[in-house]
Amino acid sequence: MRLCGFLFLLIIVLSASSEAFGNKIISDLDSGARLQKINDDQKKFKISVLLMLLHNVSIIALVVMLFIVFSPYNLILGIVWTIFRIGESLILFYNEKNYWGLLNIARQYSGTSGAEKDSLSDLARTILKTKEFRWNFAQIFFSIGTIAYLILFLTYGGVPPIIGWLGVVASILYGFGCGIILVKPNFKVPGYFGGFLVMIFEVLLGGWLLFFSHIIP
Repeated sequence: MRLCGFLFLLIIVLSASSEAFGNKIISDLDSGARLQKINDDQKKFKISVLLMLLHNVSIIALVVMLFIVFSPYNLILGIVWTIFRIGESLILFYNEKNYWGLLNIARQYSGTSGAEKDSLSDLARTILKTKEFRWNFAQIFFSIGTIAYLILFLTYGGVPPIIGWLGVVASILYGFGCGIILVKPNFKVPGYFGGFLVMIFEVLLGGWLLFFSHIIP
């Protein structure tokens, strides 16, 4: 359980670090400026992608650990969170594979002009839009998987009820908000607010499991 808590916190740190290095979740549609930044500091771009890949690996490790520790109490819920959270991770892996393609585009962009430059900028914009779409789709998987293990936590007393119920509310709001973004990309307030609550919940949950967890009787 302590390892699960550590992984919850590690995932948050890796996600924040990747974004700090430029791997933004919400696309900057000024694709020309983004390509120029990538070309100016290619090492920073590579680090941002590497951090996100480690983030995705950590999700899988967390899911496996949660399954080992908690699935004996409810195998069906264990299967549900395993399927959806690994599905989330696989979508994000595929996302980073396509995002990596911006590196070659950025190299070409810096050495071209005119119509070819505009074409590369349009291609980059498409990749960024697709990346954001897939991210929001993956977060619906995140929400379903998270609710599955929270039901188990609340049923068997794995965490304080206030943390568990905060997680349920945050996950529902976040998943609903991301679903809205898929249909109406400009309406992001519910998703943003849900994401903020999810971050608070996961910090509390990770801290609890790491420092205050006990074996479920």
